[in-house]
Amino acid sequence: MLNLSDADFQRLYVYIQKNYGIDLSKKKELIVSRLSNTLSASGYKDFSAYVNDIVSGKDKEGTITMLNKLTTNYTYFLREEEHFAFMENTVLPAIARKHQKDHSLSIWSAGCSSGEEPYTISMYLREYFAAKGNWDTRILATDISQRILNSAMNPSYEEEALSRLPAAWKRKYFSKKADGSYTVTPEIRNNVIFRTFNLMDPIQFRRPFDLIFCRNVMIYFDQPTKDALVRRFFNATTPGGYLFIGHSEGLTKTTCPYKYLMPAIYQKV
Repeated sequence: MLNLSDADFQRLYVYIQKNYGIDLSKKKELIVSRLSNTLSASGYKDFSAYVNDIVSGKDKEGTITMLNKLTTNYTYFLREEEHFAFMENTVLPAIARKHQKDHSLSIWSAGCSSGEEPYTISMYLREYFAAKGNWDTRILATDISQRILNSAMNPSYEEEALSRLPAAWKRKYFSKKADGSYTVTPEIRNNVIFRTFNLMDPIQFRRPFDLIFCRNVMIYFDQPTKDALVRRFFNATTPGGYLFIGHSEGLTKTTCPYKYLMPAIYQKV
């Protein structure tokens, strides 16, 4: 394995935390173990030159590739199923009542990775609103990596990723490819708008959100970074709107501006 000096390690994790919110301050061994082979294959003799290239900020996508190697991007359809049951039974009826005049809702999948989450949301929206007339159910899905968004926009999923979905949905919303993987049907794919977005940036979208999914993203943030992001989410949420986070995550009760409803589900009241 290549050598990572304490000075280079500090330069690296400080840069990453400042620009992307991810706390790697206790991950030196992880960095060395997961990146050494990649660096060697790219011609680096040690971490020093690599860290120079990263902190220069010139290769943003190279930095995102590094972050993807250091964080877990494990996801599948219908992950944390309790969220979708609550969305179906509570959130969607509330949204339908609220937007009965404009027939337009606003949902954001923040940190969408390879698309399983926003496509799952889209299937629920399709099922719920199909018999309710002409609704604009398009949702926003963002990630910092253009590479991962490209895979989401041209999806190819193994059958295991679909195992929790109802069999009828698998038949209805997916088609099998020649290599045995599955892709999403156009009606579901076209209902998701993918955009690159760094969650450390100001949230300045056109309209506030009825529902924000940000699940299993903040586990990599320290508490001040997490608290600041939640405040930005709160300001971008419409009154009565909801925030879903991962079940392995938690918000500070004394500073969280949302009302706690149930594990990993919050509301702006």
